[in-house]
Amino acid sequence: MALTAAPAPPCQDFAELRAQVRGAGLLRPRPWAFARALALALVALALLWTAFGLAGVTWWQLVIAALMGGVFAQLGFLGHDVGHHQVSRDPRVTAVLGCLLGNLGIGLGFGWWNDKHNAHHTHPNDEERDPDVRPGALVWVAKHAAERSGLARLVTRWQAVLFLPMLTLEGLSLHLNSVRAFRRRDGSVRWAELSGLALHLLVNVGFVLWLLPLGHAIVFLAVQQGVFGLNLGLAFAPNHKGMPTVTEDDPLDLLRSQVLTARNVRPGRVVDALLGGLNYQIEHHLFPSMPRSSLRRAQPLVRDFCRSRDVRYVEAGLLASYRLGLRHLHTVGLQARRRAA
Repeated sequence: MALTAAPAPPCQDFAELRAQVRGAGLLRPRPWAFARALALALVALALLWTAFGLAGVTWWQLVIAALMGGVFAQLGFLGHDVGHHQVSRDPRVTAVLGCLLGNLGIGLGFGWWNDKHNAHHTHPNDEERDPDVRPGALVWVAKHAAERSGLARLVTRWQAVLFLPMLTLEGLSLHLNSVRAFRRRDGSVRWAELSGLALHLLVNVGFVLWLLPLGHAIVFLAVQQGVFGLNLGLAFAPNHKGMPTVTEDDPLDLLRSQVLTARNVRPGRVVDALLGGLNYQIEHHLFPSMPRSSLRRAQPLVRDFCRSRDVRYVEAGLLASYRLGLRHLHTVGLQARRRAA
């Protein structure tokens, strides 16, 4: 649904909120919290690879594959934190950590992903300028659905049903898009990222093919990457889907453009871990460089400020957020069905 906005108020609202958040010390980097989370993820990954090497040829390896997919998602969340300068404000440190976590750690081109993700943060839920809203395998805007034809239209018609199965391909999609993006990058950065991606492929795929028969290896990698993509997709899907979309003609100030287009998922220890802290989507969009470990403390401050300015602040439970997203996909898909009729 599109957002009909009144003329934007002065930008002093965001400046006032930022002053409160900064005064509470919530914008300071917390590298030790990041280091602790990274250490836990690396230890878990090392234990899983050890178990994989000791288990031999058995279908119980698929349990290890699923757990690995979950750990890869956690590394992805940590790379997301790095990309937003939550760990260090130094761009060189960010580039090195991003390459290690993204390219080497999970086979994701960090530079390509970071550019795309920053565009999303700059224009959240913008029907033309947000890369996460532009039509792709899924369509999130009704007018885009009406323009589909052929096989793409058929997929759009049933996209609410196909949503979860398609998420299992998200990891593969990220790998392929990362490789394609290297053609548009140059210099030493390109070769550093390409080397990291190649080494990830050599270790993750080569090691599996070396120890398992081809059929077992293919199933193992399918489960691993399927869980990886599913976890990432389920973390990103609840945040903006089904929330108002905007165009460049909507006169929104910074506070409202970030808050009105986002939805929080009600927090809890399991939810925070499963979604990598992205369930605090409103706070994250307002202050991308705020460390993940500070988002919980920032939430009541931001929520109360928005209510004092009569800015709609949306929060839903985890399952409810998925229902809203699927309902929106179904509604958009109806546009493709009507066109077919």
